[in-house]
Amino acid sequence: MTTHSTPPVSVGPLSLPYARVYTRSRPTYVASATSPPRSLRFSLSRRRDYFFPRKFTMPSAGSADFPVDGDELKFPLELADESDFDRIVSSDGLITICGFGSLLSERSARSTFPDLINFRVAKLSGFRRVFAHVAPIFFERGIAKPETKEISSLSVEPCEGETLIVTIFEIQRSEIPAFIEREHEFRFLAVIPETLNDLFYVNPAVICARYSDEEYLKNRCKGDKEIFFQRYGRYNIDKIWRDDIFPCRVYLRHCVLAAQNLGNLAYDNFLDHTFLGDRRTTIREYLLTTGSGIMEEEPPELLKQRYGG
Repeated sequence: MTTHSTPPVSVGPLSLPYARVYTRSRPTYVASATSPPRSLRFSLSRRRDYFFPRKFTMPSAGSADFPVDGDELKFPLELADESDFDRIVSSDGLITICGFGSLLSERSARSTFPDLINFRVAKLSGFRRVFAHVAPIFFERGIAKPETKEISSLSVEPCEGETLIVTIFEIQRSEIPAFIEREHEFRFLAVIPETLNDLFYVNPAVICARYSDEEYLKNRCKGDKEIFFQRYGRYNIDKIWRDDIFPCRVYLRHCVLAAQNLGNLAYDNFLDHTFLGDRRTTIREYLLTTGSGIMEEEPPELLKQRYGG
């Protein structure tokens, strides 16, 4: 596989242009127009181009006279601790989650959030998917391959001009502590998704974005290296966020299947807007070269349902 120099990646404060949106009491829902494909035959060589209108600012919901005590939120909004999630919770105690990898699968999402509601397809502008961090869950489940560096999971990071097809759904506010614990290594951002017909949702959604090792140790581990060891060190992991690793094979196959089950738009978007750590090689290119054969490999028997798309 052709190698490239890795472009610099900013992991500090976000520099995306932000929108000003007043919070409202309930989300606005628009039904998805996508439908699942009739088969799981793969077509990796053909790239279809989709045009997404470029947007730099998001419309204000203030015209609807729904400000919350005049408090104006700016997006993307970092949710540094649990109390920050209260800034985007709806009046009926719901928070919207944005899925971009395994959570593209409704079955997978329901295995994690059994009581979720309103699972649907949406768009998110200004972000790209990247396989650039080590996931301890792959070591726990015996599907990591450290000898080939196939140990990476997905995150998103700001990237102007990119648009992702994602899923969104609601969970109870009471589920947030478990969510934070499960997604411990990520930066949590509140973002504004769009419907597939270019309407912005009123309520923001939470997405798991790229963090940095320094911030993770300081903020999530409170500077305690023992916490880091219990989560990562015991698997001989001394660095989480890396640009020289490759997707966990079982996990990548699962994500591709999940995207394909959502229809061609989501499938092509995943293949062409998800990158290796070099930020140049797309998953479509990877599956046609170094990663060829991944889609034909079955997960271990005990994980077939969990990683079946």
